Amino acid sequence: MDLSKALAFALVAHGGQTRKGSSVPYVSHLLQVSGLVLEHNGDPEQACAALLHDVVEDTPVTLAQVAEAFGPGVAAIVADCTDTMEGDAPGAKRPWLERKHRYVAQLAQVPQRSALVVGCDKLHNMRSLVGDLETHGPAVLSRFNAPPESQRWLHGALLGALNDRVPGRLHAELRDLSERYAALTGEHKG
Repeated sequence: MDLSKALAFALVAHGGQTRKGSSVPYVSHLLQVSGLVLEHNGDPEQACAALLHDVVEDTPVTLAQVAEAFGPGVAAIVADCTDTMEGDAPGAKRPWLERKHRYVAQLAQVPQRSALVVGCDKLHNMRSLVGDLETHGPAVLSRFNAPPESQRWLHGALLGALNDRVPGRLHAELRDLSERYAALTGEHKG
């Protein structure tokens, strides 16, 4: 599997996109997720899919184009990482809660190969979010499409869906970050 080809493809597809509410190039996230996949013993096909995991969700690229360029294995993982629904397009997606409920239900069925990429994606997102909350405070929450209580639900649902399907160390870090996010956004365990 050619990671440099996947990176070049992602760079073109994502163009000048940046991380939500920042000037950080979006490719930074893709590189981080791919690195996390390899760190957690993923193989080159999974690392390639990690570089492309948002390409169908956030660009005009289709799953068929991913399959043609990188094969059915990469395309299957990318499909499992995608929360958009048929008929959705970048900038014209179904409501956040509807997409996330379907996505969580779908995660219970995905192969462990895909679950690893999903888990690494969520790990990098959570690291970034919690780090920004701790550094800049609750103003960073305005970047997101859902309020903190919905985000807390999603974090818990993802933890449940990924339990025993991703490496223990990855799941433990996701759990820790989820708890830190809950504490920072007003949900306190008593």
